[in-house]
Parts: sequence; C-alpha cells; structure tokens
Amino acid sequence: MKSINRRLADLRIDYRPNVKPESDNPANPFDKFEKWIGEAIDSGAAIPNAMILSTVGNDGRPSGRVVLLHGLDERGLIFYTHYQSRKGNDLRQCRFASVTFFWSELFRQVRVEGEVSRLPETESEEYFRSRPRESQISAMASEQSKILEHRELLEKRVVELEQKYKDLPVPRPPEWGGYYLSPDRIEFWQGRPGRLHDRILYTLSDRSWKILRLFP
Repeated sequence: MKSINRRLADLRIDYRPNVKPESDNPANPFDKFEKWIGEAIDSGAAIPNAMILSTVGNDGRPSGRVVLLHGLDERGLIFYTHYQSRKGNDLRQCRFASVTFFWSELFRQVRVEGEVSRLPETESEEYFRSRPRESQISAMASEQSKILEHRELLEKRVVELEQKYKDLPVPRPPEWGGYYLSPDRIEFWQGRPGRLHDRILYTLSDRSWKILRLFP
C-alpha cells in the first residue's frame, strides 16, 4: 500500500476549467442546472447524465451507486430502476436521497438533495417501451441486487426470454419503473485555481429558492 499511497500523494490537479467564472445565478436553480448539463454534453463528457444516487436504509447505513438521469421537469430529476433492488428498498424505508454529478472535463459538480417519489405507471410504461429491446429483456431477466450463483443462470434466462418474446412485445416487469427526486437543496461547485472554488447553494423554503455562497 505504501507504493499506491505515494502515487496518490503525488497527484495534483490544476483547477483551470475552460469555462469562464459565472456571476449570474438565476432565481430558479433548474435554469442553471439545465445550462450546466447542456455544457457537459457539449464538452464531450463520456456519460454526462451519470449521477451518484445515495440512499439510506433502515439500519442507517448509506449506500451509493451510479445511475443515469433520464429526464428533468417541474417535479425534479427522473431516473429508472428495479423497485426491489437495494436502492428501491432503501427508498421505501427513507424517501429522502441525494444525487451527485461530476464533470471532470469542466471541473464542475452538482449536488442535489430532496424527496423521492415513484413516477406514475403510465410514464414508466412509456419509457420502458422506448428502451432498446436488449434492455427490456435484461430488465425482465435481472432480479437486481439479489444473489446470483452463476452468471450462466442469468445468460440462460436471457436466452429463454428472447425466445419467449421473439415475435411479441416485451412486457414491462411490474417491479421496474421510474422515480423523480424533488430537490429542496442544490449546490453548484466550480473548481478554481488554488482550490478557491466557487460554491453556490440553493435552498427551498416556502416554495421560493434562497441563494447562498459558501466557503470552498
């Protein structure tokens, strides 16, 4: 471990993004978020809609994983997953969660916190229909987060489902669907030289957003 620790200690990042400092912070943080994620897409980021979803279970243990943002509207941030997965179980026990975006190409991070709710079944159905057929089959085949004794079992199940629905639409599994996270706290972080980073925090109170600047 000494070798890797030395290599880690030698890592230094020069926070000089190819974007100008922003003085404009709109009253609605969704306007700023839409701008930032659009610039992340334009920057050539490998997976600009990747976000770390953090949840907490009944035992108080936090867990995080990368999921994909698949939509944004007046309700909040939309993502899809398996309702019986660990994150699905956590969200049944604690309806609050956070997501974190990090775009290294721009030295930007966005942290979003709030309450999570399920999307209506009709919206989950509509999105499922838009997915590639392979993704539909995998959603049916996977009992997400449960123990899988052998990968061959999963691959065999996929083959069986492909044969079963060869000439038929793949039905959406009832345990698969969407959520939206309704933010009440959004922080925008912009890396700056000398680690004098910009941090702009929006907090929601009585249906209006308050804007604060934080020390880096």
